[in-house]
Amino acid sequence: MKFTELNLDQSLIEALSYMNFVDATPIQESAIPIILNGNDLIACAQTGTGKTGAFVIPILHKLASKEKNFTDTLIVVPTRELAIQIDQQIQGLSYFISVSSLAIYGGGEGQDWSLQKNALAEGCNVIVATPGKLLSHIKMGNVKFDKVKHLILDEADRMLDMGFIHDLTMIVKELPKDRQTLMFSATMPPKIRQLAKTIQRNPKEISLSISKPAEGVKQTAIMTLDEQKIPIIIDLLNERQGYDSVLIFASRKNSVSQIVHKLKRARLDAKGLSSNLKQEDREEVLRKFRAKRVRILVATDVMSRGIDIKEINMVINYDAPSDPEDYVHRIGRTARANTKGEAVTLINEKDIPKIWRIEQLIESSIAKEQPSEEFGPGPEWRERKPGGSGKGNRRKFRDKKKYSNR
Repeated sequence: MKFTELNLDQSLIEALSYMNFVDATPIQESAIPIILNGNDLIACAQTGTGKTGAFVIPILHKLASKEKNFTDTLIVVPTRELAIQIDQQIQGLSYFISVSSLAIYGGGEGQDWSLQKNALAEGCNVIVATPGKLLSHIKMGNVKFDKVKHLILDEADRMLDMGFIHDLTMIVKELPKDRQTLMFSATMPPKIRQLAKTIQRNPKEISLSISKPAEGVKQTAIMTLDEQKIPIIIDLLNERQGYDSVLIFASRKNSVSQIVHKLKRARLDAKGLSSNLKQEDREEVLRKFRAKRVRILVATDVMSRGIDIKEINMVINYDAPSDPEDYVHRIGRTARANTKGEAVTLINEKDIPKIWRIEQLIESSIAKEQPSEEFGPGPEWRERKPGGSGKGNRRKFRDKKKYSNR
């Protein structure tokens, strides 16, 4: 379906055309009419399917024909990177519409606090905020939400995983009961439905392509010892000189700086993205990565929530994520919009059960490989016993040989 078939405001259609938005994605095609009709909504779709546009576009349509001297819409997100990303998309899509928006998040300077305080008090049309920083403003009496008509929780599953349930509850208490509430999530665990019962009214539901990687992703798992990981990553990157955008995920922020340091020693253009960086430094790293001025970005899962970048050639999992859903989210950063991409996961002995769970979730097998001969053998893959947990079935490593990081 084309956006011109959705009966949207003409100025918004112009902005969509200007940004080369022609065809609605499945989540947009399903969600936009429901939102325009005023229903509450729970929407579940994998990353990269256009979820942001699915709620931003109908909200801007409604605002295009309204008096706009108050805060109409509150969008709550788990990370500052995602807040900035959504605010930027709102600004782009509202190019021909007089709509104001502001991202509110922590880590800035004193002038940022004053700007946020004024916007909240005077009524910026759309506020995009992280829970903690917004709650700080609420406690200081800076908020004027008496006319809010729309509450949107984006990446709702991640916010609950990060422990924001109390903050969300406090924020909702500040909003009018007569509002439209939209929840968007990559997954739909029971705790999401429990939250929906407390803040929504008879919500419609959409569930599209849950926990399935894009068809264009070539998935490979390489069996590695821990000391082999960096040499193997360096080899993979040197073999793919044509890849100008590579994303490496690590489960711990301490690993990010270590990986970046070793890649730089190998004369590879790499930057890290973790909560150890100041906010302005994180934004600068993302800008350079988007502009292809940095070839390799190393990030944690939490930081990845603001990385909405097209044409990422390759995703490398330095270690397998504990949550199978995070695997889908990680590799969903490549092969977007029907393009091709490559995802490589490095698996040590203890990660094997994690891959079993991932394969069970995505309902397909990931190709397993041994390292190149120059690195020596990695641990052997073992299949999961039918009906078993895999415990007590560990094979011993082959003789461990130390390999330098070249």
